[in-house]
Amino acid sequence: MARIAQEVKRAYAACAAALVSGRADLDTVDSLGLNVELPVFAVGQAAQLAGIHPQTLRQYDRLGLVVPKRTEGGARRYTLRDIDRLVQAQHLSQDEGINLAGVTRILSLQEENRQLRRQNRHLRRRLEGDSVFEAGLDGEVVEVRQAKSRYYRVWRHGSGKPLQITAGPADNDFDGDLVPSDIVLLGD
Repeated sequence: MARIAQEVKRAYAACAAALVSGRADLDTVDSLGLNVELPVFAVGQAAQLAGIHPQTLRQYDRLGLVVPKRTEGGARRYTLRDIDRLVQAQHLSQDEGINLAGVTRILSLQEENRQLRRQNRHLRRRLEGDSVFEAGLDGEVVEVRQAKSRYYRVWRHGSGKPLQITAGPADNDFDGDLVPSDIVLLGD
């Protein structure tokens, strides 16, 4: 594992403090471009940040609840994701009275949910400039850009030649559904 510059460690410590205090969440930290998987914190630092005894961290590791990365020498190094999981595990077990098996399941589902939200954001960014296709009732394939652009392209079955269609000028409350009364032919 490469050594990390002190400035980077301080930035990650500030993010960890924000996670612990509830001023930030992993999605926010991730969206800032910080690697939530970078192993930064030693056992003592992680324990202090999360308000947990170092021996509890080692127990969580043995149980598979929070498994830190290891250095070449075998020392545990915790990530921002680990710190977040530690804080949540402590809250769920101490404040909510949930057993460790339940905590493990809840944290797993929360992580799955976070990954799905991240993937959803990624796909939305990709789609912002992309087209969406719909199949018309008569076999036409319709390329639908976002409703705000009011631009459509229709391929007639077999011709391979597109007709450009747009929402009519009187259609100020266009709802995104393309019906024959909504369109004006622009060209053949």
